[in-house]
Amino acid sequence: MVMMRSLCSGYKALVIGASGGIGAAVADCLERDLRCDEVFHLSRRHFAGFDLRDPESVAAAASHIQSRDAEIDLIFNATGALIIDGREPEKSLKAIDADAMAAQFAVNAIGPALLLKHFHTFLPRGRRSIFASVSARVGSIGDNRLGGWYSYRASKAAQNQIIRTAAVEIARLRPKAVVAALHPGTVKTSLSDPFAGQRDRLTPRDSAARMLTVLDGLESPQSGGFFAYDGSLIEW
Repeated sequence: MVMMRSLCSGYKALVIGASGGIGAAVADCLERDLRCDEVFHLSRRHFAGFDLRDPESVAAAASHIQSRDAEIDLIFNATGALIIDGREPEKSLKAIDADAMAAQFAVNAIGPALLLKHFHTFLPRGRRSIFASVSARVGSIGDNRLGGWYSYRASKAAQNQIIRTAAVEIARLRPKAVVAALHPGTVKTSLSDPFAGQRDRLTPRDSAARMLTVLDGLESPQSGGFFAYDGSLIEW
């Protein structure tokens, strides 16, 4: 059982993308944590009209949660997409399509930026808090040795930069906050199904538990980092 010992007793959490494989597993782990008082769920299923590509819907969702007058100690963004509108990752430069690339950035980079914009103020100022966002190892520029997947790689790299930059700003008023990008591993979800082959994959619950354990162990000086589910630091 996961227990977020670094957060205050009776902490509150928000899982964005809570209807997806990883998001649902994260929410379930948190709901089983006896130290957690409440878990807010946010997704299209839980909030009508919610869409990362619609800034007004993100703002409306934030206002809805804010109306409950909640400080939230842990915000976990589990949203993301690899195949959008049926378009699979590019295997070559000739496959690049401007509209498909824009869609990847809208979901995987601009979406998390909007979440940070509207939800970071829910983090308490006087105690430890966490904002975590699921990225992907393929978003690492330094680790890219296979090529391909231009739009997805670039959008996740952009998200990593957004996380890094937001961490600097958030620390000014919330010095105890940790802001982190996470690689969940290769997880048994619909996102990875078409590309997994014979590769071993983590269950959503195992990935969720490992990521939460990593977050629980991070210190404020590590805010803005990019970490794998096993706790290792991933190069940019």
